[in-house]
Amino acid sequence: DPQALLYPLTGQKIALVDERRAYQPLAPAAYNETIRLVQQRSADGKEKEWRIDGLPQGLVMGQSDFQRNYRSVNKYYFASDRNWLVADPVYIRKRQDPVTQMDSLTQSVKALLEGPTNWLEPVVDSRFPTGTELRKDVTSLTTDDRNTLKIPLNEKADNVGRDQCRKMAAQILFTVADLASTKVQQVELLHSDGRGTLCVLSEDQRSDFVADHTTALRETPYFVDAEGRLAQLRPGTKESADPRPVYGPFGNGQLQVEKAAVSRDEQRAAAVTQNGRSLRVASIVADSALPEAIIDSKGAKPEQRLSAPSWDGREDLWVADRNPAEPRLLVVPGGTGTPRQVTAPWLTGDVRIEELRVSADGVRIALRLQRDGKTTLHIGRVERQGSGDNQKISVVDLQSVAPRMDSVTSMSWAGPSRLVVLGKLDGGVQQIRYLQTDGSATAATIPGLNQVTAVAAANDERVPLVAATDDGIVRLQGGANWQPVTDKGTAPIYPG
Repeated sequence: DPQALLYPLTGQKIALVDERRAYQPLAPAAYNETIRLVQQRSADGKEKEWRIDGLPQGLVMGQSDFQRNYRSVNKYYFASDRNWLVADPVYIRKRQDPVTQMDSLTQSVKALLEGPTNWLEPVVDSRFPTGTELRKDVTSLTTDDRNTLKIPLNEKADNVGRDQCRKMAAQILFTVADLASTKVQQVELLHSDGRGTLCVLSEDQRSDFVADHTTALRETPYFVDAEGRLAQLRPGTKESADPRPVYGPFGNGQLQVEKAAVSRDEQRAAAVTQNGRSLRVASIVADSALPEAIIDSKGAKPEQRLSAPSWDGREDLWVADRNPAEPRLLVVPGGTGTPRQVTAPWLTGDVRIEELRVSADGVRIALRLQRDGKTTLHIGRVERQGSGDNQKISVVDLQSVAPRMDSVTSMSWAGPSRLVVLGKLDGGVQQIRYLQTDGSATAATIPGLNQVTAVAAANDERVPLVAATDDGIVRLQGGANWQPVTDKGTAPIYPG
């Protein structure tokens, strides 16, 4: 067509954001599209002008433009059959949305009301009635002089009961926690007439809706000392923080602990012993007899036996048996019941689980998988059907979290939707970095550290990072550099 021009638009496609605002990282791939221009006569008909006639689908942005204009926020929904909230990260405009004219706070509430992302939807519920929206004239939400955020809703929410309304308010309170210019102390949901109040929920009721009800600020990580005992790091500097072995068989030398997980209430621990062959659970707050193994692996080599275990917020214990002849992902209900095999269609003979970490909410599991000599990081969705002894558990729909990393050496949950990851970018050097569970990078940076073998973090983002290096265990307090806390030790962990 002599009246048309085609301009190539090329680059590397590294991520997508879908219609639910969910971010999906991609292994870099060629992007080749065209912009079509045509000649049309100007309004006065005297001259011809070039006009855009065809564009690639969607909004195409450079990485730096995306980071400058968009931000990640967590929406919150209730875990199915539970009374606790699960983070669902999405991207919104940092400033006013040019289409809706909404500020970022209002965009977040709107996104919450639209429902969870497609990936999380099968395992969470929203307490908002179907069709609930902000009142049509609302483009800005602000707190009043009492730091109360008032949310005007449409008529779909007018007849909700008190308990349902509190849960609706909790979803908003958690979602807006880090967005308002001042801390939101309470959320007030308004009737569609704008005058009546449906309910009020205050910040001091927040603990009613979290999976991990322990309120202590976790500053005491655990690790395996040079004698193979599970020990606890005390808060403070190296001079005042001598590690203390835990009580019971995991701390008195009866067993050589190799890998461990401490329950979220810090009453029990699960430990892998005997070169990865056995998993045992025992008290760490009182002396007790040596427990029988609850799982045994028949793998030929240590790396083909049991992984480090992990506790979820339901007090269930997870572990992988990496025997290539019979690879299994297992759950021990309550940490004491009969182990159950988890359905994992992706766990075939050529895939090995190097490490697993279950989220506090119990609906997501971070997995470090080895295949074809490469170790990669994925998030799986935990689905449960039925209840009691007949419950069937599966881990499905694995999502790649770090497709641009050549290898991942260690990882840990570091917040409701954040992981801390030790690994290498393609062709790069080893580094510790934060990643969102959707695979997007965070603005937070971590000082460099050499010869790192493992990292650990707590769900509370204010708690120090801990790492194992060739020179012992080190800790990173906010705003400081890495500090040594003990010369010898491996496998640092926080409860969970």
